[in-house]
Amino acid sequence: MNVVNDTDTTWFGHPRGLFVLFFAEMWERFSYYGMRGLLVFYLTKHFLFSDTIATGIYASYGALVYLAPVLGGLVADRYLGFRRSVIFGAVLLCCGHLGMAFEGEPARLVDGVVQADATALQILYVSLALIIVGVGFLKPSISSIVGALYTADDSRRDGGFTLFYMGINVGAMLAALTCGYLGETYGWAYGFGLAGIGMVIGLITFIRGQHLLQGAGEAPDLALLQSANSFGLRRDWAIYLGAVLAVGVFWWLIQNQAVVSGLLGWTSAAVVCLVIGIAVQQERVARDRLLLLLFLTAVSVVFWALFEQAGSSMNLFADRNVDRQILGFTVAASQLQFFNPAFIILLAPLFSMLWVYLAKRGWEPSTPAKFGLAILQVGLGFGALVYGASLADGQGKVAMLWLMLAYFLHTTGELCLSPVGLSMVTRLAIGKVVGLMMGVWFLSSSVAHYVAGFIASLASADPQSVAAGDTLALYSDTFALVAKVAGVVGLVMLVLAPLISRFAHESEGEGHPESESPEKL
Repeated sequence: MNVVNDTDTTWFGHPRGLFVLFFAEMWERFSYYGMRGLLVFYLTKHFLFSDTIATGIYASYGALVYLAPVLGGLVADRYLGFRRSVIFGAVLLCCGHLGMAFEGEPARLVDGVVQADATALQILYVSLALIIVGVGFLKPSISSIVGALYTADDSRRDGGFTLFYMGINVGAMLAALTCGYLGETYGWAYGFGLAGIGMVIGLITFIRGQHLLQGAGEAPDLALLQSANSFGLRRDWAIYLGAVLAVGVFWWLIQNQAVVSGLLGWTSAAVVCLVIGIAVQQERVARDRLLLLLFLTAVSVVFWALFEQAGSSMNLFADRNVDRQILGFTVAASQLQFFNPAFIILLAPLFSMLWVYLAKRGWEPSTPAKFGLAILQVGLGFGALVYGASLADGQGKVAMLWLMLAYFLHTTGELCLSPVGLSMVTRLAIGKVVGLMMGVWFLSSSVAHYVAGFIASLASADPQSVAAGDTLALYSDTFALVAKVAGVVGLVMLVLAPLISRFAHESEGEGHPESESPEKL
């Protein structure tokens, strides 16, 4: 659904509904990143899991939390509508984040064997499952509503997504400073509890601001949604019941990481076949655009697999090998994740203006070129860490400046890819599968999180070597490897960008895919 842009319904040149979504997602990200920054430390320090097990759980959680939007986006497209999906997902997220606040008794090492609080551990798994399902409903839906606020050819679209992206990072920055500090200083329950409160505020913000969305995100067929299915149960209630049952499935999966690998593989193959099947039934322009979207989504896996080291190997590196002393005060390792969202807040308006400035002069890089630049920059960020490690002191401590530089380069890369990618989905996808394609975009992050877990395992340290400071070489070697991979992939993308860009048909003046034979779906 595209909403007519009228000057009476805009703030600062953008639809007023954008700012409702801005603040709702800001608080949702506050809760998510507040929990994310603490999770690996919670697993290694509270439950005494090894690096390998902790990063494996983190990777499986990250993979599933971005796998769920594939189904969530499809359900929102066909039945619930984006608005109901956001509200229902937010309710599940509130339950999950608040459940994380129950930490139980710390694990103990008795005769070389870890003894953990079994009840607290199971509550952790259930809470993670609730968050996974909640994100599945909320994440693709709220981004799709942003796209629905603009017409297909609106030049403000990329700028709107960049501002939206900046807004949600306000939440991420505040979470790193507050949840991370409380969790590591006063207790895990305080950090996770504050994250849960943030999610509640996000839910209230969205509900109270719905009237400013100008009809965007409504159910496609309300009568069908509220009618009974073949089992005599209303379809909307059947969806909610199915989601609750899905929590049980994800609770089991988060504890069986080997199964997650197979699930990701089969799901990815099925989704690729589905999208290709839809694409080949379309006219030439719509077909080429869908195939281009699928290809660039696959390329984004490389970027996210490296970028998502922030929550695992880079987080542990910051804890063990970064000098965190500032004016006599020791900064909590989880608080250093403040750098990424802080840089986004500072740079997002500049990037938004930069794309507009370059576009007016015909100099704006194509979307494939932006993807290539993003991957190059994330590689340079790891290169900065490798160089910084070569300057470490006698205790294996690296100056915080190098970690800050790495996050800066990762952020500039992120701004070349993530908001541009979200805009790309809503611009190139056929109208009836926008939610599905948004889910496919998040599926790439799911695969990337699993790959990120494998990369992080290369830097997993033996618990006995952590205290001795022998982890520096391990992290340096891993970061050097991923820097080289990113450099090669980024350069290849830049070389191929002019050829790949032709599949967007943007220079031919042809219509948006929504107008290209949607009845063929």
